[in-house]
Amino acid sequence: MENEYIKFTIGEKKDIALIAHDNEKPKLIEWCKENYDILKKHNLYGTGTTARLIADKTGLTIKGYNSGPLGGDQQIGAKIVEGVINFVVFFSDPLTAQPHDPDVKALMRISQVYDIPMAVSKATADFMIHSEFMDKEYVHEVINFKKNIQERAESM
Repeated sequence: MENEYIKFTIGEKKDIALIAHDNEKPKLIEWCKENYDILKKHNLYGTGTTARLIADKTGLTIKGYNSGPLGGDQQIGAKIVEGVINFVVFFSDPLTAQPHDPDVKALMRISQVYDIPMAVSKATADFMIHSEFMDKEYVHEVINFKKNIQERAESM
């Protein structure tokens, strides 16, 4: 099928979402301090409390959305769909039940659908932020959603 995929470009300056479950917030804040010189070169976004704590404890500029349980994960997901956010670091807590677990799964799914780099652990975040792609453009292919919608509409 022709034009099944379209090319998206993640620019040199990344638009990074920083998210952490409560038990993981101290670890993410420490990670942000360790990587301050890299992170300050990019646009940062975060969910409620996490964004506030990162700004207060690291001095990084970060745009905050709602808290995760109050829709912040969904807001970040919407920004991925809109092309605003193209990189996610989410220190999730695999050992504690989360009341907003469906929202977290939706965020992970939409990151995958849009082929957005997403770290869910410190090790993965370290590998991503120190990657050769961190300071240059990265071109990747995603499903051509307009074509997909057109074909679905024509078949109905």
